[in-house]
Amino acid sequence: MIPTMLGALILLPILGFLANGSIAFFGRRSDGDSATTARHPLVTVIGPGVILAAFGVAVALFLDMKGAPEQALHIVRYGQWMPVGNLVIHWSLQLDQLSILMVLVITGVGSLIHLFSVGYMRDDASYARYFAYLNLFVAFMLVLVLGASYPVLFVGWEGVGLASYLLIGFWFSDKANAEAGKKAFVVNRVGDFGFLVAMFLIWVTTQQLDFVGAHAALGGMAGSPVVLAIALFLFIGCAGKSAQLPLYIWLPDAMAGPTPVSALIHAATMVTAGVYLVARAAPIFSGAPEASLVITAVGALTALFAATIALRQWDIKKVLAYSTVSQLGYMFVGVGSGAYTAGVFHLVTHAFFKALLFLGAGSVIHAMHHAYHHTHRHDDPQDLRNMGGLAKFMPATATAMTLATLAIAGIPPLAGFFSKDEILASVFTRAQGSPLASASLLGIPGSTVLYLAYGIGVLTALLTAIYMTRLLLLTFYGTNRTGEAEQEMLHEAPMIMTAPVLVLGALTVFGGWLNLPALLPLGPVGLLEQWLEPVTGKSASRLAGAGHLDHSTETTLVAVATIVAVVGIVFALLRYRKPITDKAHSPVDDSVLARAYHVDGLVNALVVRPISAFANVVLTRGVETGVDRAFSAGGSMLSRTAALVGSKLQDGDVGKYAWLLAAGALALLAALTLS
Repeated sequence: MIPTMLGALILLPILGFLANGSIAFFGRRSDGDSATTARHPLVTVIGPGVILAAFGVAVALFLDMKGAPEQALHIVRYGQWMPVGNLVIHWSLQLDQLSILMVLVITGVGSLIHLFSVGYMRDDASYARYFAYLNLFVAFMLVLVLGASYPVLFVGWEGVGLASYLLIGFWFSDKANAEAGKKAFVVNRVGDFGFLVAMFLIWVTTQQLDFVGAHAALGGMAGSPVVLAIALFLFIGCAGKSAQLPLYIWLPDAMAGPTPVSALIHAATMVTAGVYLVARAAPIFSGAPEASLVITAVGALTALFAATIALRQWDIKKVLAYSTVSQLGYMFVGVGSGAYTAGVFHLVTHAFFKALLFLGAGSVIHAMHHAYHHTHRHDDPQDLRNMGGLAKFMPATATAMTLATLAIAGIPPLAGFFSKDEILASVFTRAQGSPLASASLLGIPGSTVLYLAYGIGVLTALLTAIYMTRLLLLTFYGTNRTGEAEQEMLHEAPMIMTAPVLVLGALTVFGGWLNLPALLPLGPVGLLEQWLEPVTGKSASRLAGAGHLDHSTETTLVAVATIVAVVGIVFALLRYRKPITDKAHSPVDDSVLARAYHVDGLVNALVVRPISAFANVVLTRGVETGVDRAFSAGGSMLSRTAALVGSKLQDGDVGKYAWLLAAGALALLAALTLS
């Protein structure tokens, strides 16, 4: 039964992709655009329907696993992929506590985003193509989290890269959108090179690439240089996919895609793949404390770096984009410090409140675009300076986004408070006595790195509360800046868009109950910790050491985190309470933060342009021109010879042509038979 259900999980979105892709292809009009109205009903049913069905299968699998936890690990082989000497790779899927959790998040949140898309993309000419790409993305994401070996995981890893390229550049007629898709694709390939090197090292070292065998072999080599190298190269891949320094630059530009795409890719799925991989490869990372310190340090620096940029962004989606980069940094601080459950816990809660924020922003953009369209104004519907006072017109969206803002700020008892607090507490605990504290990073004691990570985490929490409250105030409160004519057209999004937002709002409120701490026993304590224990428990214990927080210290840490969040919110309320003028009367913001520290400009100047110049001068003008000339000279002689031979053969004798055709077919058949 389980092999069939696992296969169905991946097959359902693939069938959706094929069906919607066929509708998009065969429904083209003579001008090349996809059919719109005529095909909507079928696409509307198939697109969200296959993901909802996959979610139903995931729930059934979870209930089955919950009933028999001792038999929770299932590895299913569907066939042989590529036998090469001693290397035999199977199409295998692995179902365990970690993979089913990820599947529930992907299909559950993914279903809500698909439903939201029905309303958001309703009038788009490429409606069917959009859902085809969205279904394809989910299919590859499921392959990624269900793969039982590194090669199968890598197929999903590259697949989501391809699908994200198609979705980010969905409106490819706009050059900026096409460039954003290309940028995401190229930057991710940089990280993927590290992943490939890690896989090569794993095979050379263990002669295995499946998780169970490779992790068992490498677990007995803890502390060796090869394990350290594997861990570091794996993290390079994770940094690319999950937008960590310095490979984060693709994610803010990825906001060029439709807003539901941002919610799916940048909240609940693709960008969390790196965090998932660290948790999946916990036996490797726990055997390399230095690599774990690197992950912790990079995560902390990324969290702070992105949070500072978010303070001065005016595009509502750009604020959320840098917020995503920052929150991913938190997750890496968690899994990097060996608190794998805490990192995965924040992955789950972040999927709830960040998907809510993106979909809420989508509702706002949809309303603003609708108003400007009807009044024939061409102002930017995503610019915060053009909004204000929208709570009057969109009360449900405003309420939901207020809850999400409080959650990401870390206000109890909302979901973000519990997951973020668990990460900070875990880092603080490990700084007081653990293998990580005893290790070092570039000569800096591990304990110092961990204490710094904790301090940076607290500071980032303060900045998060400030920039998210700023976004909320500029969007929903104060004076409306759209104009009188536009105000008459502003309204709440259709129910097909509002309902998913409200569901995510409920998950944002109660999602923290998945792993309640003993300090705040509002319900069953540590459910997620217990659930993931068979997968990550041993690795987490290896890095945890004997450190343990006493009750008073834990209470103090919770109080500090809460006070910091409240201070950030109050500061933002005081700082941004004054009304701002509309964009037309606002000066251009050329601040360093608004320009994201000019990193893109530096990358273009130091990397892109030199490589382009080298390619143009050396490859295009040198190698390519030389090759063209050589082949041109040889080709000219070849063409003259062929013309001479052809003139002798092409004499109009049909019988001769038939004979030559038969002889060629027989020769081809013989070659295939003998081979």
